[in-house]
Amino acid sequence: MPELPEVETIVRQLQNGHRDAPTLAGMAVSDVTLHWPRHIAAPSPAGFRRRLRGRTIEAVSRRGKYLVFRLDQGFLLIHLKMSGDLLVQRSAEPRDRAERTVLRLAGGWELRFNDTRKFGKVYLLDDPGPILSALGPEPLDRCFTPTVLRERLGARRRILKPLLMDQTFLAGLGNIYADEALHRARLHPRRMSHSLTPAEGSALWRGIRASLRSGLRHNGASIDWVFRGGGFQNHFRVYGRSGKPCRTCGTPIERIVLGQRSTHFCPSCQPEAPR
Repeated sequence: MPELPEVETIVRQLQNGHRDAPTLAGMAVSDVTLHWPRHIAAPSPAGFRRRLRGRTIEAVSRRGKYLVFRLDQGFLLIHLKMSGDLLVQRSAEPRDRAERTVLRLAGGWELRFNDTRKFGKVYLLDDPGPILSALGPEPLDRCFTPTVLRERLGARRRILKPLLMDQTFLAGLGNIYADEALHRARLHPRRMSHSLTPAEGSALWRGIRASLRSGLRHNGASIDWVFRGGGFQNHFRVYGRSGKPCRTCGTPIERIVLGQRSTHFCPSCQPEAPR
């Protein structure tokens, strides 16, 4: 699933333009094609098409893993889920078999939402607050301090790795960046959140932000057909490196399953029992 760096990379491309594609800011939606109406979470597919026609995209931003399109009236939210991708292409360009939702724009351009597994969701709302306010803090925001993280960790009694992936606890982290952050912080993924010392909480804060910033520098990770053009996969410390030597100490990376998700860690750098 695309995480904060991958979604932010897409947002920047849509907002600023990318290669031969123009910026979406200022473009009007002339029509909507729904090849998979179940993409539309709100309103009804018919209402979605009717209300979106003629609207102008004023800006594109991100909250957690949601892409937020501010319109001249209302907001369009897109969650890419497991396999979603957004492309700005000419209407004459060949179409992908996974194309599900298409917004026709000015000048012969289209915004195409491709989604092989069909899990993505699209919302057209007057107020996105009820959805976005349920998310936890943004980990790269100035207001997200070590103290904030330590207090949130101490208020919960949960296994650390699944907690970091809980979007109501912290917005934007998923499997990749949780593994990478925990390795930087030298914390075992099975540690209980309330057991961290103040120093460990601060180390985790630094690890989260360093991992996300590294991902952003490399335009996210490209590990399958979902996300294109990123290079962070070439710099993973632990994720997907089971059996390979730890880049810090040389110990083979181990893999376990937590919360039904693959989890990678170094047993030497990240001992389960605090030293």
